[in-house]
Parts: sequence; structure tokens; C-alpha cells
Amino acid sequence: MSYDPWTEDYQRMSLCFAKTLDWSDTNAAAQAIADFKRIYTEKRDSLPQTDAERAFHLVAEATSLIDYRLPFSDEKTAEKIIATAKALLNEAITLDTKCYDAQRMLAASHCPSFESYYRFLKDRVAQVKLDCEAARDTVSGHTLLDEELAEDLAMRPYKRWIATLALRALVCGRYRIAAQLVEELLDLDPQDVSGARYTAALVYAKLEDERALESVVARTLRLGNPAHEDAWVLLARIALAYKRRDMQAAELFLQELMSSYPQAASVLMRQDELPDGVFCRLPVMPFSEDELILAVSEASVLLQEGRDDGEHGPLGNWLTKRAEDFLNSEA
Repeated sequence: MSYDPWTEDYQRMSLCFAKTLDWSDTNAAAQAIADFKRIYTEKRDSLPQTDAERAFHLVAEATSLIDYRLPFSDEKTAEKIIATAKALLNEAITLDTKCYDAQRMLAASHCPSFESYYRFLKDRVAQVKLDCEAARDTVSGHTLLDEELAEDLAMRPYKRWIATLALRALVCGRYRIAAQLVEELLDLDPQDVSGARYTAALVYAKLEDERALESVVARTLRLGNPAHEDAWVLLARIALAYKRRDMQAAELFLQELMSSYPQAASVLMRQDELPDGVFCRLPVMPFSEDELILAVSEASVLLQEGRDDGEHGPLGNWLTKRAEDFLNSEA
């Protein structure tokens, strides 16, 4: 689960459109709503929209370029994509100075290090929260459901901001701060669209806090598959067992990971590191190879801990060896 910018663009536009209708003529309003999807698809620019809606649409276009085209582009094409995406994001900020998604995404490319990006996000998080809460408190909608959606949309830039900040805090070694942020995010969004529980699993593994990990697992059990724990939790469990030198437990959790993700051995052999999604965590199918690749990439803070060969740490090397043993046994 993750935030989809195009779905959100559609939702924002539909709410803006609904406010322009004459609801005293119920039949005409209902027909207009029914026609909205076609008009949005075919003639979006003909629909009423505010500068904020226009700005978010530019963010959605930039996300498509950065998160979905850039990773698969050659160097020459990549330069053009980056330039176009930056232009879109700068235009978004010109239209809406409080377009925090655009600000955050631009900073990801401008900040020269993980630490500087972390400081950028942390220094501005309080203002982002204030502005999003102010926007939430002024929304209106024709129905209660419309109003609830509008309130949710108003807070999403802040949720994405702290979700990104939590991941940066994890990478930069601010584990206590990361823990506070993921707990706040889970309180704000019990459906956990941003995947705060995944970040939490890695944070509590770094803190060696098994009780906190169990609390998050219990709290979010209904959001996943109750029969199988996700890769982030299993990698956190493996790391905790490995740190306490309980190799029997580490092996059992590894076997569970391999049974839940049939491609686990090859993924653990490679331990690829992916670029982070700039808009939010990249959406992947639950228990797919893509999900495991993403989880292993984010878990590099565990796998590379105490590097002893210039690339992987003891845990990363142990997982590589066990994956190699498994593949050889299958040959």
C-alpha cells in the first residue's frame, strides 16, 4: 500500500468540481458527477481547479518521471527527465507556495547528502504540520464523506513529509527520532498507507527493542496477511536474533522469509539497493519479489551494519552465504 499521486489528483479535482455544482437540482448534479471521470480523462483542463490543484497535478507528473521512468533510463535520457521534473516541481511551487510535496521532492535532488536532506526535513516539519492542519480545519464538502476525504487530503503532504523524515532519520542514525515519527504516523493514519510499520520494524531492530517491535506487529496485524509476516518484520527478527547470537532463531526466521517469498534466495544473494521513491514509498504487490527487493534495500541499515568486507556487514554476509547454500541445494 502506498500513496498514488494520480488517484489523489483525481480525488482533489473531483472535490473541487463538486463544489461548483448546483445541488438543488439533484438529477443534474448526479449526472455531472457521473460524467466527471470521462471529462477528467479527456478534457481535464476544462474542469474548474484552484492553483493548489494545478500544483498537485504537476507533482503527479513529476512523480511519474522520477519514480517510474528515471530508474530505467540511460544517462542521456535521465538528464532530460531530471530537468523536466525539476521544472514541473518549480512551477508547482510558483502556483502554490505551500505545495510541500514539491518542496520535499526538489530538496531530495538539491541536498548533497543524507544528513543535509534530513536537516532540511526536520527544520521545516513543524511549519508543514501547522499549514496542513490549518488547511484541514477550513475544508468543506457537500457530504460528510466528501468532507472526510478533504480533511484526509489536506493532511497527506504532512504524512508524506514525516514518513520521509523517519526514513532519513533511520539512515542517519537518529533511531529515537525515527521511532517517535513512525508512532505519530501510525496514530495519524491507522490504515498506514505510507508503510510506517515497515520503517518501524527496521528502527526497532536497530534499537534492539523487541518489545516495541512486537507492539507494532500486534497493532498493525489486521493490515497485512495474518498468516505471513512481511519482509520488513522478518528481516528485523533475523537481525535481532543474529545480534543476540541466537542462530537457531535467525535460521527459523530466514526459512519463514524464504517460504513467504519464493524468490528470497536470489534477492538475498544480490542485496540490491534501490533509490527511494521521491513522492512516497514505491507501491509494490504484497509478498511479491518487488516487495522483497524493496524491503532488503531499506534493510541495508541492518545488513551493512559493522561492514567487514567493504560492502556488507556480518549479517549481510551471513544471509548471502545461507542464500548461496540454499540455491546450491536446489541445483
